[in-house]
Parts: sequence; structure tokens; C-alpha cells
Amino acid sequence: MRLWSSTQHPSETQHLVASVLGRPHHLVTTEIRRMGGGFGGKESQANGCACLAALAAERTGQAAKMRLDRDDDMVITGKRHDFQVGYDVGFTDQGDILAVDMELAARCGWSADLSGPVTDRALFHADNAYYYPDVRFRSLALKTNTQSNTAFRGFGGPQGIIAAERVIEEIAYATGMDPLDVRLRNVYGTGERNVTPYHMVVEDSITDLVLSQLAERCDYRARREALRVFNSTSRSLRKGIAIVPVKFGISFTATHYNQAGALVHVYTDGSVQVNHGGTEMGQGLHTKMVQIVRHEFALPAESVRITATTTGKVPNTSATAASSGADLNGMAVLDAVTQIKGRMIGFAAEKWQVAPEQISFETEGVRIGDERISFRDFVWQVYFARISLSASGFYKTPKISWDAATGRGRPFYYFAYGAACAEVTLDLLTGENTIDRVDILHDAGESLNPSIDIGQIEGAFVQGAGWLTTEELVWDTQGRLRTHAPSTYKIPACSDRPRIFNVTLLENAPNREATIYRSKAVGEPPLCHA
Repeated sequence: MRLWSSTQHPSETQHLVASVLGRPHHLVTTEIRRMGGGFGGKESQANGCACLAALAAERTGQAAKMRLDRDDDMVITGKRHDFQVGYDVGFTDQGDILAVDMELAARCGWSADLSGPVTDRALFHADNAYYYPDVRFRSLALKTNTQSNTAFRGFGGPQGIIAAERVIEEIAYATGMDPLDVRLRNVYGTGERNVTPYHMVVEDSITDLVLSQLAERCDYRARREALRVFNSTSRSLRKGIAIVPVKFGISFTATHYNQAGALVHVYTDGSVQVNHGGTEMGQGLHTKMVQIVRHEFALPAESVRITATTTGKVPNTSATAASSGADLNGMAVLDAVTQIKGRMIGFAAEKWQVAPEQISFETEGVRIGDERISFRDFVWQVYFARISLSASGFYKTPKISWDAATGRGRPFYYFAYGAACAEVTLDLLTGENTIDRVDILHDAGESLNPSIDIGQIEGAFVQGAGWLTTEELVWDTQGRLRTHAPSTYKIPACSDRPRIFNVTLLENAPNREATIYRSKAVGEPPLCHA
């Protein structure tokens, strides 16, 4: 059974279809072309359609296609979990947090789906960037008569971060302090102030640096005073400004998902084909994987081709989710390329009688001692020497562990940081709101592709702003979704974007951990800037 599915989790689709058909996995192959978006919603929701289409094909002996109407899609498939959060917080007159007691209740729908890990990640992020000396977090995953909520960009993280920021705003209101000062007083630091509620030590906190840099760059304090003056004289319009940090954990909290494979072929004409277990949904993953191969072999763009993701080439794939697509698959691709390069260098060192250090791959060709030959000619010689020009790469994330029973461990390999400052105007007579200006400073480590990453950050902010200001899910008393079309469910339009939108990547901040070229994930974290 061969499947073409719009899924972020090829192997799970393969496994479920095999189960429905009563076949072993090796008789079911899933292929995923580029998707027109995913955002987590295609991590598990595509499986129902895949199983039904496969069952129809099995029973009829004919190819079958299932494609949902937009309204049916919105009614059937799950959404982001809505949360209700209750908390108590103790703090000093100086704005120092002493203790937080918080309960996060989530609407999960009629089945479990991914609600367990979603509510876990909400707990992991209910501290955001702040140290709590004493803390108690609890989650409630509640079964309801609505469709099963599922993965969506941030996966519980945004709900937890909103709770943390609400705590900060309440402290600022009670003490009369600038919220920025309350934030800076409570961010993770060193010594005893770097232990999370789940007992992971924060070794790389740069929240104070990012917040301070952004506040200075966007002139936050002066603009805040100017807004106070404006609000004192304006009758119907009110302006507000806020600056908020993000600390987002990168890795699957299910430890076994933190692995990836890749397959790289070098052909005798010097062209290269690469395949990996990640899926492309507009986030630029395929582009980044091609970049890695090009960088290692010093090849032009036309020499490297990526093929559609398929379980027939890379088995046992993890979902392209948890912002880990580039981290996991990039290292797997690098491993495959490194194996091939190692064989090629060994061949050249023996034939030309030079040290391996005297062999390098450059844009002008392969340099071997004092000689340089084209990559194509070099590959041809390697092939004639009967040396494999193909390799399967593999990577597993180091250092991570998690014990759900005790609530302790290191669920994340590292944290991605950032901060956003937003200025908005609210019309008190009509309720209309506009985002006047947004400044974002984001930590992408040594970015693999700044253009892609900045685009991801811009899109994530607008998506997050839509979630918080215009998008609302409404069910009737029977549990039927009434906002199931663009006419009733309002996503942001072009006119809803910030009038002034400044996005900058943090400079000179390579990842302390050994990720692919010291980069950091840029999938989910920037949504929380909203």
C-alpha cells in the first residue's frame, strides 16, 4: 500500500494504516510532498483520512483519494487546547517573586490525542523566563464533548507562558512598578536562581541581556512615558506598550522521539541527492538540509537535490514537530555526508600520498595537497576505486532525560530565547485594536538561514496575535463547532499586521550546545512573542 499523505508524522501514518489493514510495516510506504502548512495540526490529524483512503483502496483495488471540504476539516480536526488558569502568587514590595501556586486546566475533547504531552509542556513553560523559589504546578486534562484538541505551534508552551506573564503583570500592577523592572528582577540567573520547577538547571540564561538590549533599541521607557501623556488627554483612544521575554525548551518531551535519520547519495557526475525523515510545510527545512550538503561539499545549488520524504528511504521517523526538525535532521544529514567525505578523503590521502589535513572541499574544486581537481572528476575516481558514495546518517539528541513519575530531569537540550515589544491602540468606543509597532530580538544561535528565520519569526508573531485577538472557537450546547469557516473564524488579514515591524536576530550568540553549526530552533518559540 503506497500512501501520499499531508502529514507531519510519516511513520505514525504508516503504522496506523498498517494496523487498520492488518499488514506489517514493510508493506506500507508513506510519501510526503511539500505541505502548504502544518503548524502541528498535521502531526496526528491526517491519520484518519489516510486510514479511510487506504481502506477504500484495499477493498476496491483502485486508487482512492480523500480530501476534506474546508468546513468539514474545521469541524472534524482538533485545535489548540484552550486553558483556564488559576494561580496564587506571593511577592515582596520590591517585586521579587516568593512563591507561585498554579493550576492549568485544558479542554481536551472526546479523546486523549496529544493532550498529555500538551499539558506537560504547558507546565514546563508556566515559569517562562522566571525563577520561582517555591512553586507548585498542576495540570488538569479535561474530557469534553468537543472534537479532540491536538498539537498546534507551541504545543502548550504559549498557554503556560501567558500564565507566567499574567503573574508578572499582576505584581507590577500591585506594586506600581514598571513591568519591565519586575521581569528583570525575576529572570533566571546563576547559583540557586537557575533551577526550574522540574529540576533542570538553566545553564544558558540570557533573558536579562535580551530584554535590556531590546528595551534600549526600541526606546521602551521613553515611549512608555509618552503614551502616558497621550492617554491622559485622549478621550476615546488608549495606547499601551509591553515588553515580554520568551524562554522556550527545545526537544521532544518524549525522549525517544529525539532521533532522526537521513540518506545521502553522491552520483558519478558529481550531483548529490539527499533525503531525510523531516517534512517540509513551508518552514524551509528542505532548504536548510540542502544548505548543509552544499556547505560540506562546497557545491552550487543546482548540484544538490532533495527528494520527497518517504518511509521507504528513511524509516522510523519522528514527527516534524517540537521545533526540532532542523536540529535532528540536520545532524543526521551531516552524519551521512561526513561518512562519505571520510571515505573520499581516505582514498585521496592514499592515492596522492598526502595527509588528510591537506585535503579540502572548496568551491573551485577539491584541493589535494598542491593539486586541485573538480568535484565531478574526483567523484569519478572514487567510484572507480569501488568506494561507496552513499551513506545513511543517524542522530540522537544527547544529555536529555525525563522521569514523568517524579517530575524531574532534563527534558530539553537547550532553550531558545527572545523578547518582543509591542505598542497597540485600542478604540474604547468600537473595541477596534491596531498593532502600531512591534520590535523583536530573537535568539537563533548561529542561524542556518537568517532570511528564512526572520520570515518564520514574522509569521509566528502574526499567527500568535491572531490567536490572541481575532480567532475564537465557539461551540453550542451540543458540542458542535459554530466557527467552522473563514466567515466566522477570523484569522489575521494583511491589514492586521504591525504597522512598523522590526525583527532582529541576536548577534554573536552561538548555541552553547553542539547543534548543527551551533544554530537554534526557530519554529515554535517566536509565536510566544505575541
